[in-house]
Amino acid sequence: MIRTLVVDDDFRVSGIHAAYVAKVPGFEVAGQVPTVAAAEEAVRTLQPELLLLDVYLPDGTGLDLLRRLAARQPDPSLPQAGRPDAIMITAARDLHSVREAMQLGAIGYLVKPFGFTAFEQRLVAYAELRQRMDALVDAEETDQADVDALFSAGRSAPLPAVPPKGHSAPTLALVRDAVRAARRDLSAAEVAELTGVSRATAQRYLSYLVREGMARLELRYGSTGRPEHRYRAA
Repeated sequence: MIRTLVVDDDFRVSGIHAAYVAKVPGFEVAGQVPTVAAAEEAVRTLQPELLLLDVYLPDGTGLDLLRRLAARQPDPSLPQAGRPDAIMITAARDLHSVREAMQLGAIGYLVKPFGFTAFEQRLVAYAELRQRMDALVDAEETDQADVDALFSAGRSAPLPAVPPKGHSAPTLALVRDAVRAARRDLSAAEVAELTGVSRATAQRYLSYLVREGMARLELRYGSTGRPEHRYRAA
């Protein structure tokens, strides 16, 4: 479970966001706090892995909190060395705030007001980023494809709640996860073998993932004949 701290001085809004967090599988609410000072203390005591962070707070800004956390000495005994990731959840739309949030390492920026779907998409994308990083934790180094995948994962669009006609949501997730887990390019036949679907079905779902930007099509040329279609996670 990804422990999430909600930082917002409006208790009604904070409660809504906490309820949203509880609805997303894999996430749990570590706490709710209304100020920069309370958030800094909660990071130490509650050890969250993710902050949902407003910009405008009574005793400063969420950006001030990010600066303070960045200035701390890393503590190896705490999750992520005591420096949780942050998604800005705010009404601040000015370019300065957006740019500064990016420079301070925020991994997302969601402008109020928004609905649950937009909120869920950000959390799902973050969870996928964590999964990718966990999969690479034992690797001595990464290749360019791994780096590209990490930089795109937090921004990637999740699968649609209602897949297009003729597609099954579980099968779509199965094919996508097989491509992502492989960490190399795969043929439709290999995806079919990994997932237990037919080659034609794998081909159809792979084509959809390519159209939606969740997979890349690569061509492998042999000595003769048509090039082989290979698929890699985007």
